[in-house]
Amino acid sequence: MATQTFHFTNGSSHLSLSPDHVLPQEQRPNLTQTPLLSSIPVIDLSEQPSASVVDKVSKACEEYGFFQIINHGVPRELCDGVLAVVAAFFELPPEEKARFLATTDRTQQVRLFNYYVKGDGENKVSMWSECFGHLWHPLDQTLHLLPENPPRYREIIAEYAKEIGVLMKRLLRLISEGLGLQQDCLEKKIGDSPMCRAQGNYYPPCPNPELTLGLNVHTDMSALTIVRQSEGVTGLQVIKDGHWVAVEPIPDAFVVNVGDQIQVLSNGRYKSVHHRAVTNETRKRVSMATFYTPGKDTVIGPIRDLIDEQHTPLYREYYFSEFLEEFFKQEGARRMVTEIFELKS
Repeated sequence: MATQTFHFTNGSSHLSLSPDHVLPQEQRPNLTQTPLLSSIPVIDLSEQPSASVVDKVSKACEEYGFFQIINHGVPRELCDGVLAVVAAFFELPPEEKARFLATTDRTQQVRLFNYYVKGDGENKVSMWSECFGHLWHPLDQTLHLLPENPPRYREIIAEYAKEIGVLMKRLLRLISEGLGLQQDCLEKKIGDSPMCRAQGNYYPPCPNPELTLGLNVHTDMSALTIVRQSEGVTGLQVIKDGHWVAVEPIPDAFVVNVGDQIQVLSNGRYKSVHHRAVTNETRKRVSMATFYTPGKDTVIGPIRDLIDEQHTPLYREYYFSEFLEEFFKQEGARRMVTEIFELKS
C-alpha cells in the first residue's frame, strides 16, 4: 500500500510539520552528530556450543543493554507478514482507525495513540508516529477486539504471538544463565501472570527530521522487549558511552533490549538503556515491539542469589503496581522511574 495513504488519526497533517510536532531546541535529535554503530552485538542463536551464546548475551546485556539476534527460529515470511498487516492497519482511513483511539482509561485493552513530550509551558509536542497497542498473550480473551481489517490481522498476530512466546522464554533462559542462575529463574521472578503487550509503531516520512522525533528518549518499563523493524530504514538509536548511536537494521533479525525490571532483578548488572526513534525524510518505517512485563501484584527486587558483601542491593523491593503508578505520573517527561526505587547509600 502506498505511503501517501497514511493519515494521522488525530488530524495532524502528514505533509507538513505543524508547531505541535516541533520539539524545543534542546530536545531536538541533532542528527548530523549521530554516528552509525556497526558494532552493536549481533548474536547467532544457532551457534554451538550454547555456552558461547550465553556468554555473548550476558556481555551484550552488561555493556549495551541491546543486541540483535539472527537464526532465531521465527519464520521470515511470518515476520514480513506482521509488518505488512501492521502497516496496512495504520494506512487505513482515519475514520476507520478512530474507533481504537485511546481514552483516559488505562485498562483499555486495544489502543491507538500518539506519544508526546512536555514542551514549553503547558504545551504538548506530539511525536511523529502513530502507535497501536494490544495484548499478544493471552490472546483468547482479546482476539475479538483486534481489527477485522486488514483481513488477516488477527490470524497473523495470533501465529506471531505463539512464535514470540517461544523466543521470549528462550531469551529469558539465556539471560538467567548469563547471571549464573537457574534457567527458569527470571521467568519465575517475573511471575505466572506476566503482562504481554504488543505495540505496532508507524513512522511516516517526515518533512523535517531535525525538528522532531518518532519516539522520545525512554527506557522500557518491561522486563524484556523484542522488536521486529523495517529493513533498509534506520530509525532506532541508543545511548552508548554518552553518545547517541544509530543501529543499522540487519536482514531477518530481531532487536532485543533489557527492560527496567531485569535491570532491577539483576541488581544493576544488566542495563536498561535510553533509546529513541528518529524519522526519515523520504521513507516510512514500521516496527512491532513485543513486551514481557510482570503482573501488577508481582514483587520485583534484586535476586537474592546476586547479593553478597561485595554486591549490596541497589534497589528496594516493590510491587510492580507501584512502578506503574510512578511510570504514569512521569508521562510526557524523560522518565526516571527505576531511580525512585534506588536504595540510597
